[in-house]
Amino acid sequence: MANIIAYIFGAIALLFALPALLPLLGWANWFIIVIAGIGAIFGAASQKNGGRNFCIAVIIFCALRLFLGGGII
Repeated sequence: MANIIAYIFGAIALLFALPALLPLLGWANWFIIVIAGIGAIFGAASQKNGGRNFCIAVIIFCALRLFLGGGII
């Protein structure tokens, strides 16, 4: 059950991350990283690793976008 919740949090974070790719919306990635982090916590509580790994991939994607935009843009 925790793995399914992790996938749901990861999917929601990924849906929010797509508009955050646009210029001047990069600040939203800070909130998306938190949402995916919560999903990763649920994924860590599960016996399977899929949901946790998906959330970590979303976190890395958003962190890379923040790095390229200087943390804000």
